Amino acid sequence: MNGSDTLVRVRREDALLFVQLDSPQRANALAPAMIEEIVELYRRDWLHEGVRAILLSGAGKHFSAGADLSHLRALHSAGARENRRDSETLRALFEAVLRQPALTVAMVQGACVAGGCGLATAHDFVVAAEDARFLYSEVRIGFVAALVATFLPLRLRGADIRDVLLNPQFLSAGEAQRIGLVNRVVASDELEVAARALTEEILANGSSVSIAATKRLLLDVLGKDLDSALTLATEVNATARTTADCKKGIAHVLEHKTPPRWR
Repeated sequence: MNGSDTLVRVRREDALLFVQLDSPQRANALAPAMIEEIVELYRRDWLHEGVRAILLSGAGKHFSAGADLSHLRALHSAGARENRRDSETLRALFEAVLRQPALTVAMVQGACVAGGCGLATAHDFVVAAEDARFLYSEVRIGFVAALVATFLPLRLRGADIRDVLLNPQFLSAGEAQRIGLVNRVVASDELEVAARALTEEILANGSSVSIAATKRLLLDVLGKDLDSALTLATEVNATARTTADCKKGIAHVLEHKTPPRWR
């Protein structure tokens, strides 16, 4: 995936996988070829391969300007079948990120727009540089951020979802943090250092097996009625008790009176 014609660069450092969108001359626009590479990457069970966290960044000045304009131009005259196929591709992109078992962290600088904003905020955590700007611009061009709307409730309250989707304005990194779209805001030259520190903190304090199970649960109960959600949560709770990590954690607390360090 790191060949000369790749649009996504990858490097691994022990249990961390660093992924970079690498089309800076086009502001890392989400061209079909780039989406395909991202989907292939995030569909892998990295946790099974020993990777506990994935950290995503964008090369150059901007994280991602959203949809590739040349692709949008082609879709302008596309029929129902082509548009459906393209929508399924976007679904695959967001679903691959959301369903990735390993912890996921997006590192955002510059513009983070439309599908690019959806890609970033589908991650478990977003660390933003002070110059980052966030925008779901879909209604500006008569489009609907339909896929993004399915997982935004994991981040934002209803009033803020309406605000960012129905009255789209660029949000500064600080504004995005205030409403919950962003978890941390740092100086631009500290972006990777801060994201790495947050990742290390989370991985030290939490079992990756438990993190993966919690991520699945949060997605699976989203939008369910209370009875269905509690039934699913009960099953997850019972299963979690049988895992090696849970047994290790309980044993450690019983012996040392403190939670274990997981990394």
